[in-house]
Amino acid sequence: MPRETARKVLEIESEAIRELIPRLDESFDRAVGTLHACSGRVVVSGMGKSGLIGQKISATLASTGTPSLFLHPGEATHGDLGRIVEGDVLLALSNSGDTEELLYLASWAKRLGVPLVALTGNPRSPLAQAADVHLDVAIRIEACPLGLAPTASTTAALAMGDALAMVLLERRGFTVEDFAVLHPGGRLGKKLLRVEDLMHTGDAIPRVHPDTIMKEVLFEMTQKRLGLTTVTEADGTLAGMISDGDLRRLMERHGYSLLDRSAAECMTSSPVLVGRKELATRALDLLEARKITSLLVVDEAGHIEGVLHLHDLWKTEMI
Repeated sequence: MPRETARKVLEIESEAIRELIPRLDESFDRAVGTLHACSGRVVVSGMGKSGLIGQKISATLASTGTPSLFLHPGEATHGDLGRIVEGDVLLALSNSGDTEELLYLASWAKRLGVPLVALTGNPRSPLAQAADVHLDVAIRIEACPLGLAPTASTTAALAMGDALAMVLLERRGFTVEDFAVLHPGGRLGKKLLRVEDLMHTGDAIPRVHPDTIMKEVLFEMTQKRLGLTTVTEADGTLAGMISDGDLRRLMERHGYSLLDRSAAECMTSSPVLVGRKELATRALDLLEARKITSLLVVDEAGHIEGVLHLHDLWKTEMI
């Protein structure tokens, strides 16, 4: 049965990962310390399927604050050895631990004084013995029914690489904001947009003065079409805000006599504010929690810098 085979594959691979947990010993700590102390790049290398796993590990490191590149060991011996230099760390992956091209690359790294961290399935292999730090990612069996295709072994290596990357992320104090800087594109990039990327600025901001009469306030709100207006002092500092909701409540209370009142008499003096560097997702959480449609952005001196509307978040498909 196809599902029975699939179940066995998943069980074998999940067990391969679970068996790594007891091996998180001093060697793992030393591997993290070596990678964290790297003043250059973590150069990841591996042949075949190990190379493909190495490329993913390198990409994960680079995207989470650890500069990294992938170096194919075959290409290295045909002119690309110059990609690894003093100050780098070599992270080598080989299930057997005796891949010829990788051993040559390891010896070159040794000559440069570049530390070698190796992930292998054989602690007695030449690569493991040459390493400054060796991490054992051995498995009992592959998930392939023929016992030939790398399956559980590549899964174990990938999981160990992820473990290294995530510990390094924490040790470097890497934040969501740091992650946003490195991921500006695609759906993930949209989730990491900042308020300043979406807010209305300049002449698009509705503005009236505290002594502006409400007839003119209504005109400004209608013209700028954000469902609100800011109320600002002559120097640009924020005094308050008037929203569509405020207008409805005031009309119910005062009727048309409202139109002759001043903005200062009608404004909300403590509107909800957000920083321009705040992630848009967090601004959305604030909008939903307060059940409002807009947030005002001010600088440290209290000057109005922008307006973020719920519709601006809709346009990014964040909602």
